[in-house]
Amino acid sequence: MRFGVFISLILFFTTCTYALYAQPAADFRLIDGDLLFQDLDCGPMCDAIETVTEGADSRDFSHVGIVYTHNDSIFVIEATGSKGVCITPLQDFLDRSRDSSGRPKVIAGRLKKKHQKLIPAALSFAQAQEGLPYDAVFAADNGKYYCSELVYDAYKHANGGQPFFQLQPMTFNDPATGRIFPAWQTYYEKLGEPVPEGEPGCNPGGLSRSKNIRIVKRFY
Repeated sequence: MRFGVFISLILFFTTCTYALYAQPAADFRLIDGDLLFQDLDCGPMCDAIETVTEGADSRDFSHVGIVYTHNDSIFVIEATGSKGVCITPLQDFLDRSRDSSGRPKVIAGRLKKKHQKLIPAALSFAQAQEGLPYDAVFAADNGKYYCSELVYDAYKHANGGQPFFQLQPMTFNDPATGRIFPAWQTYYEKLGEPVPEGEPGCNPGGLSRSKNIRIVKRFY
């Protein structure tokens, strides 16, 4: 009888322990200022962006936006080719790019705690840019924004005008050939602009590896 009780207790505690560890972690929630890095499937242009810079977790990213909450709803402030600087519902952002299992091809980065005081000013700056056109030539200080440029300037503004993320020389060259990707060559020819090879800039992959953030959520 005692042996049976002993076995029952072992089974009880084993079951409880398994249940404890089998439970999913507390529901994750995005917060203001989080950065969403996205692997878009927009063809040769996105492929070229992803090829030249490796992102966090050795993943490829061609887009980034800033999380903004309002009245318990979550939005993403972003700069897109079709709308310029805009505020997008989170679900629309996540639905834009999914893998073969239906998971959003997105990871979330969060400013390290010591930097989170910058978030309100960064969000205020980013919101104020709503409606500005997309920066199709990827040039600095021209009154337009591409996705990572918006993030860069928002946090630079919040950091008292000092860079928070780092600019790097932009490259439009295929590392396999050393020549400009054909997609970029055609793109800039249509714009009537020279390819800004070597000019300072930033991209989603580079931002995702910043020492000032940590990856807090992988959606895929």
